[in-house]
Amino acid sequence: MGVSTSRPDPGIAVVTVDFPPVNALPVRGWYDLAGAVRAAGHDPDIRCVVLAAEGRGFNAGVDIKELQRDTAAGGHGALVGVNRGCAEAFSAVYTCEVPVIAAVHGFCLGGGIGLAGNADAIVASEEATFGLPELDRGALGAATHLARLVPQHLMRALYYTSRTATADELRAHGSVWRVVPRAGLRRAALDLAREIARKDGALLRLAKAAINGIDPVDVHRSYRFEQGFTFEANLSGVADRVRDTFGAPSGAPAKEG
Repeated sequence: MGVSTSRPDPGIAVVTVDFPPVNALPVRGWYDLAGAVRAAGHDPDIRCVVLAAEGRGFNAGVDIKELQRDTAAGGHGALVGVNRGCAEAFSAVYTCEVPVIAAVHGFCLGGGIGLAGNADAIVASEEATFGLPELDRGALGAATHLARLVPQHLMRALYYTSRTATADELRAHGSVWRVVPRAGLRRAALDLAREIARKDGALLRLAKAAINGIDPVDVHRSYRFEQGFTFEANLSGVADRVRDTFGAPSGAPAKEG
C-alpha cells in the first residue's frame, strides 16, 4: 500500500499508486506521489515515467473521509493539506523533466483527472472512465485538467452533471493515445515508454521544457484559482452540506479511505 517506483526497462520508471479500496489518496499520499514522480524525472538515467495504479481504478480523487474527520473536529488542516498536496502532485507530473505516460484503468475521477490531464500521454483500458464528480462531493477543481482532455463545452457539461466520458470517447477527441484490453494496459504503456526512451535523453528533457513553455494555459495558476472556490465552499458551509449527503451513485466508486 502506498506509492512505489520500479524500473522494468532501461530508461523507464514506473510509479505505482496503491491505496485500497479505490485509490482515494490521503494528504500524505499526494505528497508521496509528487515526490516519487519528481525523483524519477530527476534521475539522469530515466527518459520516461509511467504513472500507473493497482486495484479497482486509476484514482478516485481525495480521501473524503479524512476531510470529514478533520471538519468534525473543527479544523481545516486536512483541506489545506489535500489542496496543497494535489497541487504538488499535479505539478510534479506536469513539470517532470521527462515525458510522463498515464496508464489509466477503471475509474479516473477528481484528482485522477488532474494527474492524467497533466500527463504527456494517456494509455487507457477499454473500461476506463474519466470525470469530475466534484459537485456531488462538495468540492471544486480540476476543470483546468479536464479541459486538456475534452473540448470546452463538453468539459462544462461533464463538470456540471458529474457525468463521465469513456476511454473511447477521449480517444476520439485525441487525448488518449491507445485504448486496449485491461490485461494489456501495462504492456501498451511500456511499449510507448520504450519508444520514447529510445530518444536522446538530453534532447527529451529539452523537448519537455520547450513544449511546457508554449502551453497556452498556465496550469499551475489556473488550478490554484479553482481551489480558491473550494475554500469558499468549505468556509461557507456549502461543502459540508453536500459532503454530509455523500454516497456514491449506483455503479460508481465511492471515494473513501
